[in-house]
Amino acid sequence: MLDSRLCRSFLAVAETRSFTAAARRLGVGQPTVSQHIRRLEREAGGLLFQRDTHAVDLTPRGQAMLGFAQTIVDTEDRAARHFRGTQVRGRVRFGVSEDFVLDEVPEILRRLRRSHPLVDVELHVELSDVLARRLDEGRLDLVLGKRRPGAGGPGTVLRREPLVWIGSTATVLEAGQPVPLVQYPMPSVTRQLAVEALERAGLEWRSACLTSSLTGLRAAAAAGLGITVHARSLVPDGLLALPAHLGLPDPGDVEFMLLLRDATAGPATALADFVVAKLGAE
Repeated sequence: MLDSRLCRSFLAVAETRSFTAAARRLGVGQPTVSQHIRRLEREAGGLLFQRDTHAVDLTPRGQAMLGFAQTIVDTEDRAARHFRGTQVRGRVRFGVSEDFVLDEVPEILRRLRRSHPLVDVELHVELSDVLARRLDEGRLDLVLGKRRPGAGGPGTVLRREPLVWIGSTATVLEAGQPVPLVQYPMPSVTRQLAVEALERAGLEWRSACLTSSLTGLRAAAAAGLGITVHARSLVPDGLLALPAHLGLPDPGDVEFMLLLRDATAGPATALADFVVAKLGAE
């Protein structure tokens, strides 16, 4: 049986793609994580990660190890909860900004289901400001959203990330013409930051398409109707970051934030832990 401590280190590196971030998540030193990976590689009979100065990627052997390591960690966690009598149950009302739904949230919810099968989720997808207001009104328990850097206020900043202009291979920006924007309705953080960046640069813009969903935004941008800004790690499939030679201004950064209404609520706190584990590392 593989050592669960080694498996936890392996999974942390696989998820963060960084030995430093994995060590920070686990609360240990980076040498400890490196030692764990070397021991696990000896057990597995080969390299689990391909490492260079810029990236950490899973090898085919590492890809095969993912399922085994997750099963070992999940089994240990379930056994611990069973014998401690700490099985979490109940319903959590989870508000999520649209940008996170396709890529990040499915993995977060899969981990919640594996570890806490008696927790039910009520999922609400909306703009970040709308979700924050609903949490204040007591209509949500937990919110994963975005906000302006340094805006302050309640909640936990998970990380700060650069915004990029995105479009498609069909995108054409005509010199001397207003920049066509594909936008969420107000109040949208990324819409505000995109418009402010263009206006600071003295560039005219027009609303080429207004949509309330990420699916609509992706379809409009893919068709070449216009461009928008998006967090760098959340660029939707089929779209791409636009090159610098187009002369678009730097749209700045955005903060990923987590708002928890009641820190003593078991289901919400359990889900919050998985959100932090997934999005809290740089």
